[in-house]
Amino acid sequence: MNINRDEALRAQGLAEALMQKSDYTSARKLAIKAHSMDSTLDNISHMTMVCEVHCAATEKTLGNNEMDWYGILQVDVNADDAIIKKQYRKLALLLLI
Repeated sequence: MNINRDEALRAQGLAEALMQKSDYTSARKLAIKAHSMDSTLDNISHMTMVCEVHCAATEKTLGNNEMDWYGILQVDVNADDAIIKKQYRKLALLLLI
């Protein structure tokens, strides 16, 4: 194995440990770092997306403590129902896999 792959595997392992502790912001940073070092790692893209969904869910609030569901779903406020449903299904599948 080359050094970049070893470091990428180490970063991926640390990201997984942080995800288990529900520290998705730090896990996302490490997953992105691991992906940039070696994009062929197993499930690294999936891990990054899961972290992004969880980060969006914790960070996206409006001024009155209401959730910004459009931001969480990563769609435009003017998106039609079909786009919203499609994005919801996509993100739900990411979290289930």
